[in-house]
Amino acid sequence: MPAKKLTSKDLEALGAERLAALLMELAEDDAAIRRCLRYALAQTRGTDAVAGEVRKRLAGMRRAGSFIDWHRAKQLAGDLEQQRVLIVEKIAPEDPVTALELAWRFMELAEPVFGRCDDSSGWVGSVFRAMVEDLGRIATAAQPDSGALADRLAEAASRNDYGQYDRLVPVLAPALGAAGLARLKAHFSARLAAEPDQRESAVFRSVLMDVADAQGDPDAYAALHDDKRRRVPKFAAEIARRFLAADRAGEALAALEEAPMEPRRLWPDFAWEDARIDALEALGRQDEAQALRWSCFERSLSAGHLRDHLKRLSPVEQLDTEERAMAFAQEYKSALESLHFFVNWPALQEAARLVTRRAAELDGNHYHLLSPAADALMARHPLAASLTLRAMIDDTLEHGRSTRYRHAARHLATCAAPAAGIVDWQGVESHEDYLARLRERHKRKASFWSLCQLP
Repeated sequence: MPAKKLTSKDLEALGAERLAALLMELAEDDAAIRRCLRYALAQTRGTDAVAGEVRKRLAGMRRAGSFIDWHRAKQLAGDLEQQRVLIVEKIAPEDPVTALELAWRFMELAEPVFGRCDDSSGWVGSVFRAMVEDLGRIATAAQPDSGALADRLAEAASRNDYGQYDRLVPVLAPALGAAGLARLKAHFSARLAAEPDQRESAVFRSVLMDVADAQGDPDAYAALHDDKRRRVPKFAAEIARRFLAADRAGEALAALEEAPMEPRRLWPDFAWEDARIDALEALGRQDEAQALRWSCFERSLSAGHLRDHLKRLSPVEQLDTEERAMAFAQEYKSALESLHFFVNWPALQEAARLVTRRAAELDGNHYHLLSPAADALMARHPLAASLTLRAMIDDTLEHGRSTRYRHAARHLATCAAPAAGIVDWQGVESHEDYLARLRERHKRKASFWSLCQLP
């Protein structure tokens, strides 16, 4: 019989004295348990006692010098998270002023902690990012002097080597108020005017951009971009977004036109186009906005732009335009991207037609696209589903990808199931012929065939 699961009710039966003895015994060899017990006892004595324990722990973590490997980073993150929760949930509701001081001390740990820790997993960084968000709420409750808060923020932002303070201005803006933001702007504007090195200049500009956003000042934001940056579509789109938020669509469009789009990169980024579409719409130039939506669809089969385009048409126009879009996607330069588009639209009839026409173009190495496509097609389009699975099987065997043999064997078994029900193979070899060809071509791949359950 399996052991009965322990419950808190079971432990209560031991009595306080026996439980205390057991906990002391466990705590002798486990520092984490000792800390938990101290924190629990401190909470019975009030907020000051909890704050004292947190101060001691933060000081201890600051003094530590041993390197933390990636597999121990989660444990370190757990320790940090425990301190964060105590500050945010136990201290801040009762004493936000003390919580704010401890939150700053906590954030000051970032530099020494990252300096001795392999945080490739991101566990530790996530705790510091959470505390930055908490800082905003705590500071709003604590109501510190806006000038002192601006100075503290300026000091922190100047040593943001690990990105731990990236969102500091946005989260502290409510607590800073107009006076604090003005002080922060004056501070970093002066430092930027002193012609710092390239790294410092980037930091100062970033802070000033956040201040401009907090002040709702698109002109100040735009002024922080030199002519070279204004000609980069990504930055032009960011400037345009600020003007659009301020109901200044004409200036948004002008900013975009300073950075005309270049021929498309492999992976589409529509920030520039989307900003231009919104600017054109705001200016009442709907036909141009529609033309740009269609252009985005044609360039990379962007389903989102096609849907937005169709929404603005009459029912009859929608049918005609969608039919034209499906025909265009059938002949798109990449059969894989076309298949992905059809499956997700969804237009499974079109997906099946594409696969039977262009099966030879499907790169079986892209299993992240082909596997869900095969699943979607199997019920109503078994031939197309089988051809999609064959692309992955062939790629695996032709390139000897032994780590995928198990998946290829499963795909082969999946192809066998609907084969008997396929009446018209449309010029493609039947499952039996395909299997015979595989056996002949890859007869030496014994490790693959051992995974296949075949007659």
